[in-house]
Amino acid sequence: MTHSKKNQLQKSLGLSFNIAVLIGGTIGVGILRTPGAIAAMLDNYWLIISCWFCGGIYILIGANSYAELATMLPKAGGSYNYIKRAFGDYAGFLSGWYDYICNAIPPAFYCIVISEYVIILFPSLENHATTIALSFLITFLLIHIGGIKNGSVIQQVTSVIKVICFTALIVSCFIYSGVKIAPIEKDTSIFQIGLLFGFFKSLQLIIGTYDGWYSVCFFAEEDRNPSQNIPKSLFSGAILVILIYVLLNMAFFHVLPVSELANSNLAAADVAKVIFGKNGAIIVTVIAIFSLISILNAFMMIPTRILYGLSRDGFFIEKGTKINKGGTPIVALLVSSLFSFVLICIGSFEVLFSFGTFMSVIVWGLAYCSLIKLRKKEPNLPRPYRSIWYPWLTYLAIATTLGLLLGFVYSDLKNFIIIAITTLLSYPLFLFLNRKKKA
Repeated sequence: MTHSKKNQLQKSLGLSFNIAVLIGGTIGVGILRTPGAIAAMLDNYWLIISCWFCGGIYILIGANSYAELATMLPKAGGSYNYIKRAFGDYAGFLSGWYDYICNAIPPAFYCIVISEYVIILFPSLENHATTIALSFLITFLLIHIGGIKNGSVIQQVTSVIKVICFTALIVSCFIYSGVKIAPIEKDTSIFQIGLLFGFFKSLQLIIGTYDGWYSVCFFAEEDRNPSQNIPKSLFSGAILVILIYVLLNMAFFHVLPVSELANSNLAAADVAKVIFGKNGAIIVTVIAIFSLISILNAFMMIPTRILYGLSRDGFFIEKGTKINKGGTPIVALLVSSLFSFVLICIGSFEVLFSFGTFMSVIVWGLAYCSLIKLRKKEPNLPRPYRSIWYPWLTYLAIATTLGLLLGFVYSDLKNFIIIAITTLLSYPLFLFLNRKKKA
């Protein structure tokens, strides 16, 4: 399939956008909500902090592999390009659509959650949740129709505001001294089976809040200097996110003990009420809205790049490669936004979100495997960044991802069976598209 120059993405992005999209695409409301659930499962301060730290180490190990893959094949769409190159067209087709689905569902989810937080601030809007959600979607659609520069500026501004908000919350918690910290009791049950299960269950939740750490790879084709910018942004952005997550948990437990935060639906709000009084919940709600706007902006761009790449490779309609004057894959953006529009109108897509988590982990595992395969299959490919401690860290990433996948299968067998059946049914569709592409 040939493409004219007008259907090529513009090389207009740099390091500051990359770091902003990694932070913006990762830090959402998960970090404000999950500490309560994790405190209930582990009930041990040091175990909780180490669990968040372990999640961070996992994404750093992943960043080490993705830095090599993305600089070796700096193409729009990220993971599926590496998997396709290593394992062939069908693996690329399957992983590409898996990756698209798990990145196309979040915009609708974020629009709905933003509307819920807006209603907390303005209760009189209670009956207009769907309208508010659709308004946010349409607003961001119009922004991105205007071009990649609009999206880039908004991503950088909202990500900076997000980091300032979280830093202010962390500092406020550590300055606060109204509650004496209860002595940390030594828990002799750390090695009990129940607690070990809780640790791995918590790790799954934590890795969910870290999801988005590889966002920069989707934009590799639009980077002015991917060889240098992608590794720098992957590592610096990931380290910044880890610091915010670990310090925020330490800050929360500085204000309230583990037992107080256990099972809290919005741990940040409970902590903020102690520090700021009744206005605490409003402050956390405002932080949540800024976090969600930043992550929504990122996820308006990510699925369009995957769909553009799939279209270019003949796995979607050829018009999916159309680029407008502003450098936006316009057809891919409109298709993805229509999908989000439908999901918002349906209003209930938790099952799809569960699919997305499964698919995301599968794609990560295949991407790590593709690094090993391509080292053997194409040793002479230019590799501006070479994964450190190869292959041991890559093997560790594969083993950890496999463990996560087994954990998901154990806790949600029904969705796994549906995904397995969908995978089998996808092959005839792939053959049909392949025949059409060759015709």
